[in-house]
Amino acid sequence: MRLVVLVAALTVLTGGPAVAQASGPLEDTSSVEANGHRIIQLSVEVPASPSEVWSALTTSEGWRRLGVSFAQVDFRTGGMIETGYAPGAAAGAAGNIRNQIVAYVPGRMLAIRNVQAPPGFPHAAEFAQTATVMELDPVGEDRTRVTLTATGFAPGPAFDTLHGFFLRGNGQTLEMLRDSFAAD
Repeated sequence: MRLVVLVAALTVLTGGPAVAQASGPLEDTSSVEANGHRIIQLSVEVPASPSEVWSALTTSEGWRRLGVSFAQVDFRTGGMIETGYAPGAAAGAAGNIRNQIVAYVPGRMLAIRNVQAPPGFPHAAEFAQTATVMELDPVGEDRTRVTLTATGFAPGPAFDTLHGFFLRGNGQTLEMLRDSFAAD
């Protein structure tokens, strides 16, 4: 979930805190489409049930678990996931990140797109042309495979920069999600 956002990406976008890595590798199955558009696809196994992971991705409390100072989630199609990393961040702050909820399948899939990046974020207009889908698949009773797929990275210098940034950032976000449950 670019996740958001990942999700997304969200931690690296604003210089959020680093978290020690728990066991379990991050899997990268990113690819390039025939038209040259790149797809970021990363997966990680989280030591939590799908309902626990879903809650982390769809509630304000869940986003705060990932280290944001402020999180406000209006969970509905067209709703927003607004996060801020600055101390004292509050709703509507210019430095916050806002991701619109495009679609979801309860407990299984969340699709978002960025509608507000922090001021000065490079290539914000191009970033708004991308979308992120987060999928949850149960792996036994208390483990969930989370796959984040980000699309829309067209050829060109702006998208080259964004692709590299979010390939790293989304990976770190998924690792933070995994590690936040490993610490429980």
